[in-house]
Amino acid sequence: MALLCFLLDLRNIPPPLLHRLKQCLLHLANLYAAATPPPQPHASSSADAGGLPDRLALSYVHSPSSKSSSSSSSSWPELKIGYRPGEKFNLRDFHHAVNNIPLYGFLPDQHVGSPSSGDVSLANLFSNRAIYSWATDDISKKVIAICMSAQNPEALRRSLMDAAEQCVAVDFIMLEPEAAFMYGDIPANANSFVNRICDLENCVVRRYNPEPQVLRGLVKRWLEDLKDDKEEILQAVFLFRYPIIDSVKHICCNLYASANHITDGFPSCQACKCHGCPIDHVTTNKVKWMCPITSRQLASSDVTDTAVRIGEQTVLFLPTSEGGSNLQRVSTSISFDVIERTQLASMNEGVIMGRSFVVIPSSNDVEVALTDECSDQNTQIFYGLCETLFKLDQGLVCSSSCNIETMKIGTLQCYYLLIPSEKGPMLLRRLAGSEEILPLPDMNRDCKSKVTMKIRNSVETSLSKIALKDYNPVQHERGFHSKLNRLVKDSLQFG
Repeated sequence: MALLCFLLDLRNIPPPLLHRLKQCLLHLANLYAAATPPPQPHASSSADAGGLPDRLALSYVHSPSSKSSSSSSSSWPELKIGYRPGEKFNLRDFHHAVNNIPLYGFLPDQHVGSPSSGDVSLANLFSNRAIYSWATDDISKKVIAICMSAQNPEALRRSLMDAAEQCVAVDFIMLEPEAAFMYGDIPANANSFVNRICDLENCVVRRYNPEPQVLRGLVKRWLEDLKDDKEEILQAVFLFRYPIIDSVKHICCNLYASANHITDGFPSCQACKCHGCPIDHVTTNKVKWMCPITSRQLASSDVTDTAVRIGEQTVLFLPTSEGGSNLQRVSTSISFDVIERTQLASMNEGVIMGRSFVVIPSSNDVEVALTDECSDQNTQIFYGLCETLFKLDQGLVCSSSCNIETMKIGTLQCYYLLIPSEKGPMLLRRLAGSEEILPLPDMNRDCKSKVTMKIRNSVETSLSKIALKDYNPVQHERGFHSKLNRLVKDSLQFG
């Protein structure tokens, strides 16, 4: 877990890109606010019940006169701190700070490498009044410097060396168009800037093409840095009955989750005005209103009924109660809207989540009442669709407001994949949405990991010794009955 301080150099960020970056920051804050905290041991009133720890900060560099003057490149740039982290994260204040980032800071002349008479000092950021004093010592701190440039790299280098002594890491994010990646077209001053800081151990320079998919991936990686329930790398060993090569019978791997569940909606709740904390049990009995933090009895004026819960630890006060909606239990049939087809051969199975549901056509004996004629037609259409999709090797992507994992209807859409079979039923699988996908782990395969012909031939020989069968679950028992029968038998002997 880490405290992330974002530093945007508005002089180098065109307005369209700045708009996308602001959306990324808002998405990061939303996902952090809605994150489910890890289970905590039972404890009485504590500060943790008051909300999420504040681990976000926002600052930017801009020239004050850039909005009105065409010669703004001669003005002295300033560093502004838009959001300072407090004890608990305030989603509304962070949104306000991001939305107030000025859109007029871009200096096209400087962007292409022309000299500037002024430079920015980061002393106000790298100081005891700012990042050095934010959060506690057990929380690591990282500055995410986006499109940062410096006419005086030596001054910046001194600030970065001071940051290293305070154990503050700095990631320089260089967002360059596709052409820069294809032809290495980096301005000379940018190269000089990188060369002056690349030897510092606390600094990393990362280059990205600022396309939407790449920016979404950055948001997910930043979110992983923020979360305090970030799991350690899960290690695994795959054991083989026959050697893969020489006497080696195993391969060692790391396991990473490919998707993460998020909330299905933002339910209404009652909250205390003193701390902004949700009251667990909604009740009209005023005698039972207690502050979750202090356990103090609350008067009706101390409680608001127009709040919504964002995740487990974040609450937003609203002017009316119409903004929130409680999740409803499914009581009738579920509606799925078919929105597109997809090729199953190219389907990324990493986006498939949760349980599988077998889908068969409805008939008269179920709750959906159909006449004999309609039932027969419905069955024929079902199998006609199933066979046609199977022949095309395609599935149907559907959307629904119902989450079949929780069997509740929310305000957010869930996506599903309907998978056909040749003559039998179909399968319905839940698909991850863009907010639920997790970033892929870094896997840089260098030239040293090239597979030799010896290894390839040995692997093929080893695989040929492993039985090739169609998977039949009936032949793969988990041992539930044998284990439980043995326990019951031991219990009977005990008397």
